[in-house]
Amino acid sequence: MASVPARRSRNLTQNVVAALSERIRHGEFHVGEKLPTESALMESFGVSRTVIREAISRLQAAGLVETRHGIGTFLLEPRNEQQLRIRTENILTMLDVLAILELRISLETEAAGLAALRRTDAQVQQLRGILDEFAEHVRKKTGNVVVSDVAFHLAVATATGNRYFHDILKQLGKAIIPRTRVDSAALAEDDRTAYLGRVHVEHEDIYNAIVRKDPDAARAAMRTHLTNSRERLRRAQEAAEQGA
Repeated sequence: MASVPARRSRNLTQNVVAALSERIRHGEFHVGEKLPTESALMESFGVSRTVIREAISRLQAAGLVETRHGIGTFLLEPRNEQQLRIRTENILTMLDVLAILELRISLETEAAGLAALRRTDAQVQQLRGILDEFAEHVRKKTGNVVVSDVAFHLAVATATGNRYFHDILKQLGKAIIPRTRVDSAALAEDDRTAYLGRVHVEHEDIYNAIVRKDPDAARAAMRTHLTNSRERLRRAQEAAEQGA
């Protein structure tokens, strides 16, 4: 009978570790920042001091935090060996952006399909809000559409339920949107509002497929969206090479 409470304690510890790890990944705590006290964590999770201490010990073993006796527990810089390193400062040319788009077509096409299968109602509402914000920026010609654009792709990645999709895209940051590096509308000799309008329509197609829980349509819509971006840039690159 003694194994029953021990097993329950292990499960509680695992739950606390998972919850704290998720909060760290989503940026609730910043590197060097002090985590809540043991008492605050006990109250937050409704568990004993023993469970909290074991959870912190596991986070320490994973290299996520360190405890300074008498001061508290602090978030550490992630270990380099645990990170996939893609240096966004090296994404400088159209060829670099094209290479990133090839990666994204593979990655985000599958992400869209998984999002259609796994999304929650709350995630659908979040996507809707982001799209409405993007459309408002385009209509009023105000605000930063890139922020909304990045947010949409990250939200689709989050809806997969697989954190690695989100982690890779978040690491790339604004570099995942080609027009932050290359003015796609200008290269295509296109009106910026019309260009962004087409981007919005492509986003809507992805969204509608996710709402319908249609993974095949979601994959197709995402592939079309990213392939269109790639082809616009490819044509611009060819024109630049010919003019050189």
